[in-house]
Amino acid sequence: MEQKNALNKNVRPAAPAAPQGEAKGGSAFAAIVIPLAFVVSVIVYLFVFGNGSNFQGGDSANHPLPGNWLGIVFKGGPVVPVLLTMFLLVFTFSIERFLTIGRAKGTKSIETFVRTIRQKLNVNDITGAIAACDQQKGSVANVVKAGLGKYQEMARERGLEKDQKILAIQKEIEESTALELPMLEKNLVILSTLASVATLVGLLGTVFGMIKAFAALAQGGAPDAVGLANGISEALINTALGIGTSALAIVAYNFFTSKIDELTYSIDEAGFSIIQTFAAQHGEKEHAA
Repeated sequence: MEQKNALNKNVRPAAPAAPQGEAKGGSAFAAIVIPLAFVVSVIVYLFVFGNGSNFQGGDSANHPLPGNWLGIVFKGGPVVPVLLTMFLLVFTFSIERFLTIGRAKGTKSIETFVRTIRQKLNVNDITGAIAACDQQKGSVANVVKAGLGKYQEMARERGLEKDQKILAIQKEIEESTALELPMLEKNLVILSTLASVATLVGLLGTVFGMIKAFAALAQGGAPDAVGLANGISEALINTALGIGTSALAIVAYNFFTSKIDELTYSIDEAGFSIIQTFAAQHGEKEHAA
């Protein structure tokens, strides 16, 4: 029980800086994807949404054709490409995180893997447990394998007390977990930022649209009906795009965070089994010695 409490004190240790190669890889990916998404969004806005075939008289300055959503979105104004960029970023980084976390899980179900490790540990088959890690692969298997390697090392060590050996195994598991977490959590900060910023950008577009609408109402004589309609349309379109993008980013962020928590819990469960097994298998022998 003491070992379990000791392990749970640092369930999620503070992750150190990611290895230089990983940090550069993550930064390079974001540095490429963000401007590329903006360029694609501008092209789509101008040449797809702004195509003359989507508007009355073939002119994008006119009203969109009835029911033509491409033309309707184009009327959202210059803020639309920014919102489209954010939507593409949410979509792109969600796919990237999905693939990365999928690889981190390994080749089989995490529950099945942890169950296998516990079964191997119950019969003191450390070699078999390491072989299961090699078959599973992924972040969880990497951490468990590191703990099992330290287990074997401490089992051969004769110069340390049992408590010192247990602490060494626990430290190895925590350090391995801290090295794996940055890879799992990388780019999640971008999703969380987009979840907040997309709504604000949508509101900014709403403000621009309402300014145009009230400017049309302020015309001397009869109000400019076309300007009023375009201003209101711009406001509502930007609001919808901003809220929609923000909602998708929030769902994606919470989904991936929950998946990372599942992986971390599996690591904790396997790590606790390793420590408990070591304490049970080597405690009595060392006391007898």
